[in-house]
Amino acid sequence: MRGEVKLTAKKINRRKKTYKIVKILLLVLILIVTLLYLIFTIIYNGYDFTISLDEDLYYDNKIIIYDSKDYKVFQRQLKVESLEYFDNITESWLPTDINDYDGSHNGENYLAYSFYIENMGEEVADYYSEIAIDEVIKNVDSAIRMKVYFDGIPTTYAKLSQRGTPENGTTPFYSDNQIMVQHVEDFKPGDVHKYTIVLWLEGKDEDCTNEIIGGEFKAHMTFNSEIIK
Repeated sequence: MRGEVKLTAKKINRRKKTYKIVKILLLVLILIVTLLYLIFTIIYNGYDFTISLDEDLYYDNKIIIYDSKDYKVFQRQLKVESLEYFDNITESWLPTDINDYDGSHNGENYLAYSFYIENMGEEVADYYSEIAIDEVIKNVDSAIRMKVYFDGIPTTYAKLSQRGTPENGTTPFYSDNQIMVQHVEDFKPGDVHKYTIVLWLEGKDEDCTNEIIGGEFKAHMTFNSEIIK
């Protein structure tokens, strides 16, 4: 009987040790998977890209912005659905009909948002649009691409290359902290302009390396009555 008791106790201890080892292995496996996910995910983007309208444009000229033709009211700000994480892709992977939608229409590893600006007043007006950079971590802006469609005509913006020359097929950033500045004149009553903003990380860029893993990039767009310096 004593032998049986000792044997049972040994089995219980062995079983406890086995459970403990399995738990540790599972925790290690979960940790490894989490680390791999973070390693292969290049940009973290935990914020909302916003598009803002200067109140003077509305009160002085009755200019409004909206992302649905069924909801044309004054809105101080439009919020874009952001992607929590970006991995690198290349421009040729983007849908050819990316400008044919309204509002947020993000895809795998790219942000896409379409909206309108309309002159609902009675006088000809003008405005400035600007896309400003808020924050850059680990030089991730060196591989960022932003394509802006203005009434269906696209322009792809990128930071200058390491050699100080424009990246192939792109227009350089307007300044160190501005991607684009545009002055629209002769904006007549009833005129409507459509914008589509597309943001991605260009995998073919020579600066798209492991050095930017874990970086952050934040920006916003504004419409003003005068240029903001």
